[in-house]
Amino acid sequence: MKKLSATALPLKEKRVFVRVDFNVPLDDNLKITDDTRIRASLATIQYIIDHGGTPILASHLGRPKGVDPKQSLKPVATRLTELIHRPVQFAPDCIGPEVKKIVFSLKPGDVLLLENLRFHPEEEKNDSNFAKELASLAELYVNDAFGASHRAHASIEAIAHYFPEAACGFLMEKEIKYLSTALENPKRPFIAIIGGAKISGKIDVINNLKNKVDRLIIGGGMAFTFYKAQGYEIGKSILEPDRIEMAKSLLGEPKIYLPPDCLAVPDPKKGSTPKNVKADNIPNDLAGVDIGFDSVKDIKDILSKVSTVVWNGPMGVFEIDEFANGTKEVAQMVANATLRGAVSIVGGGDTVSALSKFGLLHRVSHASTGGGASLEFLEGKVLPGINALRDA
Repeated sequence: MKKLSATALPLKEKRVFVRVDFNVPLDDNLKITDDTRIRASLATIQYIIDHGGTPILASHLGRPKGVDPKQSLKPVATRLTELIHRPVQFAPDCIGPEVKKIVFSLKPGDVLLLENLRFHPEEEKNDSNFAKELASLAELYVNDAFGASHRAHASIEAIAHYFPEAACGFLMEKEIKYLSTALENPKRPFIAIIGGAKISGKIDVINNLKNKVDRLIIGGGMAFTFYKAQGYEIGKSILEPDRIEMAKSLLGEPKIYLPPDCLAVPDPKKGSTPKNVKADNIPNDLAGVDIGFDSVKDIKDILSKVSTVVWNGPMGVFEIDEFANGTKEVAQMVANATLRGAVSIVGGGDTVSALSKFGLLHRVSHASTGGGASLEFLEGKVLPGINALRDA
């Protein structure tokens, strides 16, 4: 899959509407606690500036019901100013006469950030008139918001139809490259690691990947529903009773690996000492919180010769240090495989957070910025925001 790149656009002296994903976390004092998503689009913004264009940046923040000062993008404008070492102007809205007045006074090299798109309900409704108003602000369109591109929203999908050369930014380009290559033409052996708490959120990924990979490793809380489907006692471990039959349908898949042991505790809280137990007989008074030591050894063996690895979802409750061993070990294995020349793609907020915690985020080939978007891509779904862009 190849889409038109921003590098193909005639940027000089043009206003460029850039859809970014600046949906960053804010604390009670409206201070940004993690600017990763802002940094992810800096290359695209800087490229437009360097080539004589004027970036008009647009994003959502949170899920406001109407205008909410606590979900204003103003703190983002302040942080972006610091990151690109030039003033970032901030518009009080994203459409309207006042915004147009600001836009049409911009000069090449100026940067403008519009106010939260979701202050207007038309954004999430993919309203064509709202999209047309947004499109009227610029002469070119670039989508660099992969993390929002699974949503058919006005600034993501409808707006693209008003530009004959709707293009992707560098972040979007990288996401498409890594994810589509993994699904369409991976180097083999190709291994997928799927973790997290629930089967329900990952079943479509498992179903799509099981026919593409050489091995699919199951971990995290979802493993206990698989154990229950096998008739095992799982103690107080997390369980999705309504997904047991779904898990049963996957048990016969020869490519699927289920961890043979786990770490379990009476109460999954900080300071608890986990016990390594067999997965087929977890004591009634214990809850599984991580994969066990034999599982770590097995996975290390499986990944020893991997050429492509996709990882989405932690192996356990990694946020608590006592239960972080499995996730940390797998993170190190993926980093080591990358060092040996494998292509490694990690996705999902928890997985990226785990890699950050262990200082390994920059030791993988690609860390996807889009949780829901990367999941839907791996499920084989067509993402509206990508589909709307022009093919290269």
